[in-house]
Amino acid sequence: MTIRPIIIHPDPRLKKLCAPVASVDDEIRKLADDMLATMYEAPGVGLAAPQVGVLKRLFVMDCVKDKDAAPHPMVLINPEITWTSEETNTYEEGCLSIPDQYAEVTRPKEVRFRWLGLDGKTHEEQFDGLWATCVQHENDHLDGKLFIDYLGPLKRQMITRKMEKLKRERARAAKEKGLV
Repeated sequence: MTIRPIIIHPDPRLKKLCAPVASVDDEIRKLADDMLATMYEAPGVGLAAPQVGVLKRLFVMDCVKDKDAAPHPMVLINPEITWTSEETNTYEEGCLSIPDQYAEVTRPKEVRFRWLGLDGKTHEEQFDGLWATCVQHENDHLDGKLFIDYLGPLKRQMITRKMEKLKRERARAAKEKGLV
């Protein structure tokens, strides 16, 4: 498994509509393994393919927070929402592509998704709580939408400026270390 670099906002790849995965092959299985390793290393609870520069409809997640509980990694390929509850939930969201920035986002409290698994079979499950928030957040990535797109323009602009500054600082540090 390879830890892949996570793209930081703003980056045009994070705003693109991702293409469906044609088939579950070794390349897709390797991508899923790499993405899970990258997500756990970050650490995060979800990671979408465009966040590692792959514009395909695939994301990984694991919302088990209890350190004593067994992990529950999930790989969702070509996911689609089949139902959402009318009841909503507000959760403070963050994103590995927007490090150290958090904001409250309101989404449906429960959702049902259908997707292709690494086994090549169709799966369907209903999610609630953090799992529901995560699955919707990651699915948004596949449509070129970020959690900050739910915020007002001033807050969104402020976060974008912070990310531009972070990217400049990282580039300067990499240059000083002779990495670029």
